[in-house]
Amino acid sequence: MAHHASLLERFRKIGILSELDDAGLEAVADIARRVSFDTGETIMHEGENGETMYLFVEGEVDVTKNLTLKIGRKGFGQAEKSMNKLKAEHVSVFGEMAMFGAEPRSATITAASQCVLYEISREDFASLCAARPTLGVKVLRRIAAVLSSRVRKGNEDVLKLSTALSIALSK
Repeated sequence: MAHHASLLERFRKIGILSELDDAGLEAVADIARRVSFDTGETIMHEGENGETMYLFVEGEVDVTKNLTLKIGRKGFGQAEKSMNKLKAEHVSVFGEMAMFGAEPRSATITAASQCVLYEISREDFASLCAARPTLGVKVLRRIAAVLSSRVRKGNEDVLKLSTALSIALSK
């Protein structure tokens, strides 16, 4: 299936696809389904099982996580914490952990503006990797790099928070 040249250009700018040639980009475009969301629409819910990843082409999203806090004797209170806003220019993929198994989504993502995404199912991605192992290795290597940098940043955040907490508690 021949895809519009501008779509392939957009895909070429996506970090996890940047090592692919035109044929590879075409193969990804063949399994990617264009979806759009209006401002305020939920793209994915924290805790639900993820089966898809999204190539983020246009727009801005809010990422939120539920924080469960122990409140006195009454039990638990839930607060939703807005983690950050992501723009398509800066973050080109999310939901990529779903490519490795049916894990619950780690956050809720809501469209903060009109968003255009390309959705890829785990099943289709697995079939593509099986049919084209070299392409699969290139994309998976880039996904691993994304996940590693997120883990590294998470570790730094935990260190900063625990340092701040121990300073606050020692006063």
